[in-house]
Amino acid sequence: MQGDIFVQEAPEELDVDRLKDHLNTEGCGAVVSFVGLTRGIDNDEEVLRLEFDAWQDQLSGTLRLLAEQAIAKFGLKSVAMSHRTGAVGPGENIVAIHVASPHRKEAFEGCSWLIDELKNQAPLWKKEVKPSGATWKAGLG
Repeated sequence: MQGDIFVQEAPEELDVDRLKDHLNTEGCGAVVSFVGLTRGIDNDEEVLRLEFDAWQDQLSGTLRLLAEQAIAKFGLKSVAMSHRTGAVGPGENIVAIHVASPHRKEAFEGCSWLIDELKNQAPLWKKEVKPSGATWKAGLG
């Protein structure tokens, strides 16, 4: 199944509504979205910011491949997703995924699968900066 895909890296800001405008919803009955935010507190300590480092040459291609797989696996019509790089403060958007599908079940399943696979496969690394110091978090995403 062929679907419409829009992926981007967002080094400065991630505008969730503008990203959603890239969805093709023709013939669709559902749009499901996931937006990940930076928490201001983790383990009872203030989070000053998260810093995301990416393998620039591979990030967009990996996101596109995941979108293609989700379209094929769940019968989605369209996927739009973006991930921040650089410093992301508390309350700021880190990642956004929008999926459009003829039916809600597939839209929910596709969106959930995409965020799980993005965290497992995207060439992104996260450093958490707190008043007590900075810590690289294990794994990708």
